[in-house]
Amino acid sequence: MNTLNISAYQFIALPDAPALRLTLLDRALSLQLKGTILLAEEGINLFLAGSGEAVHSFVNQLKADPRFGDLRPKESWSDYQPFKKMVVKVKSEIIRMDHPTIQPTEGRAPAVDAKTVKRWLDAGVDDEGREVVTLDTRNDFEVDCGTFKGAIDWRIRKFTEFPQALLDHKAELAGKTVVSFCTGGIRCEKAAILMRNVGLTQVYQLEGGILKYFEETDGAHYQGSCFVFDERRALAADLSVTPISQDGVKPEI
Repeated sequence: MNTLNISAYQFIALPDAPALRLTLLDRALSLQLKGTILLAEEGINLFLAGSGEAVHSFVNQLKADPRFGDLRPKESWSDYQPFKKMVVKVKSEIIRMDHPTIQPTEGRAPAVDAKTVKRWLDAGVDDEGREVVTLDTRNDFEVDCGTFKGAIDWRIRKFTEFPQALLDHKAELAGKTVVSFCTGGIRCEKAAILMRNVGLTQVYQLEGGILKYFEETDGAHYQGSCFVFDERRALAADLSVTPISQDGVKPEI
């Protein structure tokens, strides 16, 4: 396998997003990378693929800007380029929730690492003996591809439906330790902040999402594969490309 794929995001104030778009596009093209970079005043969300040397060069140059020092890419390899072109866009949100009170740049909800989540799921309780449940914040199509065993699934079609779904089901989460999760961490980070804001105190986000869980554990408690938004379509727990049965249209995130 000769193509390195990375995904990463960081919530950080980027008032210069329009100017940064041109810089990052030129840099990515010069390194012959393909993928998508989304920029907004709230941060950056990127999916890139290319040679290992080129991808690492891009990340190192990006992290030379102190604002991106905490960027932690998730890595996987493939034997082909899963993107057709290089796109850099400026948007109102790097992950659309349509809930302006949620500002991750002002402070994130507590996160829990993959190995701790696996340990909690092994036991069925957290370190304080409280019941642990996992909450899938992804779209229904993605959940159908694979999810944690017993995960709560509210059958949302796009992430902007999550706030109302939370209000509809909030009582079901009371008194439990809730671990919100998504593909790479970006959606479950906003979701965890919202849950804290509505009064659920024992809420955590899975650090790095499903992909980091696959990287750092044996994938225990996860059933099926993880849908990804490129031509690979889905990844198995060992981060290898795996087929999926659904042929539907990719949902909006």
